[in-house]
Amino acid sequence: MNVYVCVKQVPDPNAPGKMDPATNRLVREGVELVMDPWDEYGVEAGLQLVEQHGGVLTVISMGPERAKEAMRKALAMGAERGVLVSDPALAGSDALATARALAEAIKRESPDIVICGTESSDGSTGLMPGMLAELLGWPQLTFAKKLAVGDGKATIHRQTEVGFQIVEAPLPVVVTVTGGINEPRYPSLKGIMTAKRKEIVELSVGALGLSADQVGAAGAKEQVLDLAKPEERQSGTIASDEGDGGVKIADFLQQRRFI
Repeated sequence: MNVYVCVKQVPDPNAPGKMDPATNRLVREGVELVMDPWDEYGVEAGLQLVEQHGGVLTVISMGPERAKEAMRKALAMGAERGVLVSDPALAGSDALATARALAEAIKRESPDIVICGTESSDGSTGLMPGMLAELLGWPQLTFAKKLAVGDGKATIHRQTEVGFQIVEAPLPVVVTVTGGINEPRYPSLKGIMTAKRKEIVELSVGALGLSADQVGAAGAKEQVLDLAKPEERQSGTIASDEGDGGVKIADFLQQRRFI
């Protein structure tokens, strides 16, 4: 089985994020960068599939050269190889441009399944996996808290607010997983040392057959126009009860047309 897992290098979500007012983009320089914690669940799910069915687990990412640092963690966990889509022209890509670049890289090797986290911890849009599935022409299974593959199809327990739904789709398929699907393993010392020698293939925009106006800021369909702090929460109204507290509350609710 040929399994791909999408991973992303993000600013440490445990630290407060910073936005650059000049570009309206998240600051990624001078901050600690890690593999998105949500992607660890995807890597673990992929490893379990390979352990059950055999095959190869490849992690794929898009980003600058330093994104390899995040990919090495996935390789240390047990992934066999990595593919990094990296090119200065990719700077400023939105979810669609990212999905377009990843789709072209994935098409080169025709995996059976692509696993993604439900959303990234930096952008938190949750849009990319659906766009990726559409560009690949594959079905998508979402919010999986359990994943099984057999007889040419993938079956998931799709998490809902009241329980789960059992959903299946034929391979190849894109699957998004939730944090409830597993407990990611810790990289062993041997795994960490071995990861340094594992292959990470780099692909440029040109190698994927894409033009500069299809990716990056030039190809983005979304743009952050402005940044503003949320309004501070205003203090509430204190009503003293001098025997008429019920009336005051009723008047307050009536003024706001709640009653």
